[in-house]
Amino acid sequence: MLNKLRLNIDWLLFFSTIPLVLAGLITMNSFVGENYFFEKQIIWLTISIIVFFVFSYFDFRFLRKTGVLIILFSFFVTLLSFLFIIGGIFQGAQSWFNFGFFAFQPSDLVKIVLILLLAKYFSKRHIEIANVRHILVSGFYAFVFFILVLLQPDFGSAIIIFLIWLGMVLVSGISKKHLLIVFLGGVLAFTGLWFNVFQDYQKQRIMTFIHPMADIQGAGYNAYQSTIAVGSGQVLGKGVGFGTQSRLQFLPEYETDFIFAAFAEEWGFVGVLLLFIFFGIIIWRILANAMKGSTNFEVLFGLGLAIMLISQFSIHVGMNIGLLPVTGITIPFMSYGGSHLVAEYMALGILMGMRKYAQVAHRDDLKNEFLGLE
Repeated sequence: MLNKLRLNIDWLLFFSTIPLVLAGLITMNSFVGENYFFEKQIIWLTISIIVFFVFSYFDFRFLRKTGVLIILFSFFVTLLSFLFIIGGIFQGAQSWFNFGFFAFQPSDLVKIVLILLLAKYFSKRHIEIANVRHILVSGFYAFVFFILVLLQPDFGSAIIIFLIWLGMVLVSGISKKHLLIVFLGGVLAFTGLWFNVFQDYQKQRIMTFIHPMADIQGAGYNAYQSTIAVGSGQVLGKGVGFGTQSRLQFLPEYETDFIFAAFAEEWGFVGVLLLFIFFGIIIWRILANAMKGSTNFEVLFGLGLAIMLISQFSIHVGMNIGLLPVTGITIPFMSYGGSHLVAEYMALGILMGMRKYAQVAHRDDLKNEFLGLE
């Protein structure tokens, strides 16, 4: 068993996640008295690594079955719906199931389920993929998750759900003309709402969200402090534990939403460059493993996972340097939080499980996929 496990793990991928996790742990450690976030994250990291190796051992060909994925879809739709009844409220969002000693955010696992759903859907229809119906059907799966998450409201996770769908639609080979028509319809609908439905105060909220730096004493305060933190790091940083923006609490949520800014202040450009290098290696290894998938389903799952991580990383960095609106998106492997960390290592574990049978694909697997028998 250990020999099989050793052969089926991409160790470069696994060990490339560790510097990101350590960077997060060091950044959230205040070095003063007890540190709740640091100590709790150690526990979540241990659980996440166990989940990674457990999932790496399974054969995930059963996920090619439509019935299995429909059950997963229905389960998580129900779970998201229950949030509105018994979900805990944190910072105005009803996004968590609070069990006292820990809280669980379903939207992190929902992203993985959506990737699996879309991978299955597009892998069966690659021959007739140009049909506009596939944009609408795949969009339905994403829209159900999107609207349930948006209503919590968790705008950050809703954006990632949308980007997962958009990215997988683009890599699946769907007609760009049909996709453009759908987006133009969305733009026209929003324009109609803007001029005929939205009130002045609603328009102001949207404009403040898009350009928070216009109100640095109010909605743009966090974004402003974040850009100060990143800029003050300069080339070599201020040193571990000497970041004034985070340690003096000018920068709120520096363990989660603004951990990149806190890290950049202490480690500077050199530290950020290393961060980007390790994240680049993670994406490279995910794509390399995806390209060895035994069927289109495995290939598309790997691509979807890469799209999810790139989206989260890019938006988090973008909002930390003032280029994108603040949406409360965590950075993969670094930010505090057990739900997203477990989900990320679980997704990598699924990829490793798929890697196990990537080189021994049977001709029948490919034949069944083309005929739509799976």
